[in-house]
Amino acid sequence: MLKNILIASTLALSVGLAGCQSAYYSAWEKLGVEKRDIMVDRVEDAKESQEEAQEQFSSALEEFSTLVNFDGGDLEDIYNSLNDEYEDSKSAAEDVNNRINKVQSVAEALFDEWEDELDEYENANLRRESESKLRQTRQRYESMLRAMRRAEGKMDPVLQRLQDNVLYLKHNLNANAIGALQGELTTIRGDVGTLIEEMNKAISESDAFIATMR
Repeated sequence: MLKNILIASTLALSVGLAGCQSAYYSAWEKLGVEKRDIMVDRVEDAKESQEEAQEQFSSALEEFSTLVNFDGGDLEDIYNSLNDEYEDSKSAAEDVNNRINKVQSVAEALFDEWEDELDEYENANLRRESESKLRQTRQRYESMLRAMRRAEGKMDPVLQRLQDNVLYLKHNLNANAIGALQGELTTIRGDVGTLIEEMNKAISESDAFIATMR
């Protein structure tokens, strides 16, 4: 995993990146860090963000369960806690999205470069071997990316339901409102369960991909 954040920041400033990915990758290559290394690092980051999202959405589910089982106390405090869980879940989802986008960005750059360099071979056997390796790596990557995107998509239904319930509760801080929300628990629990299941698949795909890249 790439740990030298200070160097990365310095590079970004020195080459005036502002979205110029080719300059960014070229700067790293001058330090001996290839696109495949960056890709592995970003896949690990994406995997970690999904693990953190799993924990966060599970925490939000637990808080919602506490809400619908309300049997006394300060209802506004419970509302505030649920709202905090929703905001944290929203941030976790955004982080997952950003991490996956970064994986996709470096993957496209890596595969484009790899394909272009196939034409530089003079040895036909070596070219065929490299082309086969490229095809296999791309297939494994696409399988992993599909798993990541499926898991990412499962966050939206949970976020929407949490938002709806938070908004409803905001304007109805009373016991009757709690009763109206009790039927939502089963649906949210099911959505969170599906989300965690899909994220586990994506995490497994990520681990397998990383192993092949190393």
